[in-house]
Amino acid sequence: MRTKPSIGILLLAIFTYCSASSLAAEKHADIQTIGARNINAGQMNFYSVEREIALGRELAEELESSSRILDDPEIAEYINRLGQNLVRSSDAKVPFVIKVIDSEEINAMALPGGFFYVNTGLIRAATEEAELAGVMAHEIAHVAARHSTEQVSKGRFFNFASLPLIFLGGPAGYAIRQTAGLMLPLQMLRFNRRAEREADFFGLQYLHKAGYDPTAVVSFFEKVRSQEKHKSGFFAKAFSTHPVTTDRIRKVQKQIEQSLPSREEYALSSSEFERIKARLEVLENARKREAETEEDPNRPRLQRRTPNTVEDEDEPTSETGEDTNLQLTQK
Repeated sequence: MRTKPSIGILLLAIFTYCSASSLAAEKHADIQTIGARNINAGQMNFYSVEREIALGRELAEELESSSRILDDPEIAEYINRLGQNLVRSSDAKVPFVIKVIDSEEINAMALPGGFFYVNTGLIRAATEEAELAGVMAHEIAHVAARHSTEQVSKGRFFNFASLPLIFLGGPAGYAIRQTAGLMLPLQMLRFNRRAEREADFFGLQYLHKAGYDPTAVVSFFEKVRSQEKHKSGFFAKAFSTHPVTTDRIRKVQKQIEQSLPSREEYALSSSEFERIKARLEVLENARKREAETEEDPNRPRLQRRTPNTVEDEDEPTSETGEDTNLQLTQK
């Protein structure tokens, strides 16, 4: 008879802890304390910072072995400089290693311990530098808040906490085990949603401190929402692993209006950002031409004929003076 009360107390303690920790971000509304505050205080995390970095390094090696790292020093240097500027405006306590993955997927990924990857697809999808910086700031916030190792630690805690339920027998024990089996996965999904809300919250602060216009996050979210299929209903909302985009937009707008001090000027974009995007387009077009050549090296291609005879020089030209004759050559 002593087992059941202890189980109830244990489950109550678990969910009380979860409810309290869900409001952790609200304690850090003052952006003047960024870098000096401890946003991980009271967090359930079984990993030391050193162990977290080691884990991230191992995951980074695995990721890079299955990905194509962009081999372009100019683009890599720009993204690293942009990211490191955001890191200096954050609460992160680990050094960051930032690389670019050559992938059309619109995504960025921050592994535990500061190993950060930005896809070329994200760079090309961003209209302004502030949009790109907003997504990067969100990922940096995940690292600063140590969400990955916190999630693993909580998962291990729940697995351990559910062990006593095995020893309960009879109909009552079966009912409790079934209830716990439903509650724990839902609670883990809640952790994911809470982590995303925290990353939005802190990421906006870091973006603002770095001097960028925080409304760029809203504009990027609007792009994402316009491309998603419309989903409605309680279950679609309750069982999603991340916040519904509409909810995120509303909360981001509220934070910008109520929590972030206004500035006279914000950075929105830069000529360097436009140059990097143009360079990516050049690299992509060159790759497509190489792929076409590899598929069929004897494929006919249009080529401009250079004037090397008297007849060529006498042939008509366009109003701009350029040779208008294109010929099909077999190579």
